[in-house]
Amino acid sequence: LTDVTGVQTCALPISKDQQKEFSKKLLSQGFELLNSEESKIINAVKSYIINKVHYTHQHSNYNLSDDLSKALHTNYSKLSKTFSRVEGITIEQYLLQQRIEKVKELLSYEEKTISEIAFDLGYSSTAHLSAQFKKITGMPPSAFKKITKNQRKSLDDI
Repeated sequence: LTDVTGVQTCALPISKDQQKEFSKKLLSQGFELLNSEESKIINAVKSYIINKVHYTHQHSNYNLSDDLSKALHTNYSKLSKTFSRVEGITIEQYLLQQRIEKVKELLSYEEKTISEIAFDLGYSSTAHLSAQFKKITGMPPSAFKKITKNQRKSLDDI
């Protein structure tokens, strides 16, 4: 066989026991074997959202469903149903959790005002950011900023 780079490879089938053992070793190192269509969809959706929220510097009011469908070349309905069934939350709830974690991160840096953070993350207003923040964390951003700098969850824990 020749792979996409033109290098000759030899793909030998492995047994179910070998696959389980390999999967265990990957998990012990913090990785997951993506061998099902569902796990590939979940991973792709999470990666897309994490990249959009945490690593994109220009946040606008984009249409998540259209963007995800285009980026993953899959009908949004399929993405949404699979994600909700497997993760127990909607894609929109996952996006909101990621946005709030980004707000926590920016608040902990103490370099920007809540108003600047709201603008940077594409919120329609400071009040909208504050309402979502309080709904998720149980406290307004100003209280979070005062009491802690270390209440953030790692991305893998969300």
